[in-house]
Amino acid sequence: MSATDHAGTAAGQSGRAPGGGPAAGRAAAARAYRPALRPGVLISPALLRGPRTVHLIKHPVSGAAFEVGPREHFVIGLLDGTRNVDDVVAAYAERFRRRLPEEQWTRLLGLLGTRGLLDGSPEPAPPEPGPARTGTFWAGSRRTVADAHATTGRLHRLLRPVLRPWAQLPVAAAAVVMTVAVLADAGAFLDGTWELLTSPLALVPFAVFLWFSICLHELAHGVAARHYGGVVSEIGLRWRFPAMMMYCTVDNYLFLPGLRAKLVVAAAGAYVNLALLLPFALWWALLDPADPVRPVLTGMLFVGIVQALSNLVPLSPLDGYRMLGHILGAANLAPETGAYLTLRRRGRDAVADYPQRARRLYVSYAVTAAALVLVAAAGTCAAVVWLFLR
Repeated sequence: MSATDHAGTAAGQSGRAPGGGPAAGRAAAARAYRPALRPGVLISPALLRGPRTVHLIKHPVSGAAFEVGPREHFVIGLLDGTRNVDDVVAAYAERFRRRLPEEQWTRLLGLLGTRGLLDGSPEPAPPEPGPARTGTFWAGSRRTVADAHATTGRLHRLLRPVLRPWAQLPVAAAAVVMTVAVLADAGAFLDGTWELLTSPLALVPFAVFLWFSICLHELAHGVAARHYGGVVSEIGLRWRFPAMMMYCTVDNYLFLPGLRAKLVVAAAGAYVNLALLLPFALWWALLDPADPVRPVLTGMLFVGIVQALSNLVPLSPLDGYRMLGHILGAANLAPETGAYLTLRRRGRDAVADYPQRARRLYVSYAVTAAALVLVAAAGTCAAVVWLFLR
């Protein structure tokens, strides 16, 4: 039953009371109505999207989501079944120093009721799963797990004992030590990379290892999301001929509790990539520096570390881009930056609606992204030249 249904039912009952007409009864019922959100409704923290600050609200069953502004978010946060319109109006006036218009209250309740977000609203049917395969031979995706949420749940239960801080802190410390030790000697890792590239017997199995490492990278996102109460909707394969990679989709990523949960989920893949290199690092550390296998291992560690850390670069669609967006509290950072710069070329008046924080953020990200792209291009060119000159 929607908000308006609630109000209408109560109004009909009050309309039969002696001494008052139907209109008076409906008005009294509307003022007495104490709406509550449906259990499980997800509400995101504040997100900067273009010139606006918004909150996302998502239905727990249908998965439908929409945006509201800070004032609507404040009112929605008061809908716990204990407050009527007078209580909400008083709280709103105290917070914003102005009275909540009655038509705005009615319109918001109608919106929530229509979308099934009020307690007592009709239960919507869950969304139909999409096709198992989409795309063409050259580019597309295929769902490979029937119930991704259950699968990652089983993995999480299996791995839960080793997900505790006492188990993960030594692994994280070892990964940091390995990274510093390998990257400290530029000459050694460049020579090692050359040795790896010119040793097919080592390069081919290591390439296979990296592919499986990327698959585990995706599963790590799903397991980390389950650890914080997230919902994993899909696990499958995505291809752009001739490359094929696994993917794992977390549905309510933006609604995870707290910044730490979002950052851990985003960084979980790169962390697992580094952890998988630790056996190679131990072998590398135990070898005599003169051993001919050591340079090849150095190259393996260098390539693996670069592959893992490159995911933390804050460029779309990498994990570091998501982490930066969470830290800054900004949604769709790259496209919104592009939209801002496009408007800015038309003059200051075109971006007059953008608050100062948004202007600084989008300009800063544009400069940072451009610098990162230039550094990556320069590094790639230098590596190619070095390989040709060697």
